[in-house]
Amino acid sequence: MTTARGTPRILIVGGGLAGMHVALRLRRRLRPGEATVTVVDAHSYLTYQPLLAEAAAGNVEPRHVVVPLRQVLPGVQVITRAVVSVDHAHRTAYLASDIGEPVPLAYDVLVLAPGSISRVLPVPGLAEVGIGFKTVGEAIHVRNHVLAQLDAAASATAPARRQAALTFVFVGGGYAGVEALAELEDMTRDACAHYPEIDPTQLRWVLVEAAGKILPEVGDRMGRYTVDLLRRRGIEVRLATRLRSVLDGHVVLDDGTEFDAGTLVWTAGVAPHPLLKQTDLPLDERGRVVTTEYLSVVDTKDAWALGDCAAVPDVTRDPGMLCPPSAQHAVRQATVLADNLLATLHGTRPVVYRHAYAGSVASLGLYRGVAQIYGLRLHGFPAWLAHRTYHLLKLPSWNRRLRVVADWTLALLFPREIVSLGVLEHARDDFTTAVAARTHKAS
Repeated sequence: MTTARGTPRILIVGGGLAGMHVALRLRRRLRPGEATVTVVDAHSYLTYQPLLAEAAAGNVEPRHVVVPLRQVLPGVQVITRAVVSVDHAHRTAYLASDIGEPVPLAYDVLVLAPGSISRVLPVPGLAEVGIGFKTVGEAIHVRNHVLAQLDAAASATAPARRQAALTFVFVGGGYAGVEALAELEDMTRDACAHYPEIDPTQLRWVLVEAAGKILPEVGDRMGRYTVDLLRRRGIEVRLATRLRSVLDGHVVLDDGTEFDAGTLVWTAGVAPHPLLKQTDLPLDERGRVVTTEYLSVVDTKDAWALGDCAAVPDVTRDPGMLCPPSAQHAVRQATVLADNLLATLHGTRPVVYRHAYAGSVASLGLYRGVAQIYGLRLHGFPAWLAHRTYHLLKLPSWNRRLRVVADWTLALLFPREIVSLGVLEHARDDFTTAVAARTHKAS
């Protein structure tokens, strides 16, 4: 487990919520010189995904829902590279390189926490027109795209083109889809006050969910309340319905409904990170790393896994049941894993990961929400307040917490910004046009 100098090298693959919290706890509890900790991630920051919907709606500055890893992990080596493969038998991870050949990185103890990616199905047209909602870049893009659709509708002369621009489809009735739809629907209704050409009643919002209910984490009763609330707001909620195709923006559902839409946001679940297939660790049928109840990788020495990438037994339920991929589990698993890793270093006994479900909260726009906390059901303003309070306390670093509070305060005092900055995604277009014009003139 140790180098020739006797200092174990702990490698954490993934700087998301799970990986960052493992590194944070190890940094606090390791004795000086006891071990080194390295975090490797393709990004230099953690994205706090529960606040992405508010960032997209303009309630929170997008930079404030990301946490710089180097800022919150002093004393931890942070490498901003993608890990392309892991050879645990030889205790080596291979990092993406600018020179072509992957760069080897040796380690003694592995903690695997690369998270997950969007689960995409082979729906015709989805790859061309669909937008994900898992990263801060996607949240900003969705915001810019939705506002650009309002601009397009305001200047459209053909009724069909205008209606298509004002039709927004979200596929997936989990937290990401419901919260993003609710927040953005709020935003567009506010924005319509500045578009005299657009009647707010022309806005069409559609939520498509393959299951017979939405937000299963808050319970059936609160899920039904959410459906009723969304429908009262004029949002179409189509349960037990699947997207058949979306070629050229023409939406076809399996219930026979067809219409054109200028926006389609895909939030239909997550899939294990593709890195897992490039390791020599045991995987289950869904491609997740198989762990014990102690969060160590099954039949593998010096390897641990947690979060969305891991199949962790849920000892609080029936045998064979696994912990769901949620932020709540990721943070709590990080604490237990770090403590168990330290226990192996110290020669003491690890503990079983056992999580008592605390509940779930969801925001449904300004002053509206649903929650189930320790069996207590809340909706409306109390649930909205619980949602904000919970995620504010869970947001890493006081720096980000205070910035988010400032954003929320300003959002209550002043109208939302309704400017689409899609040009940021093509920042060099004007410059390259000028260069091309100069070249043409010179010739």
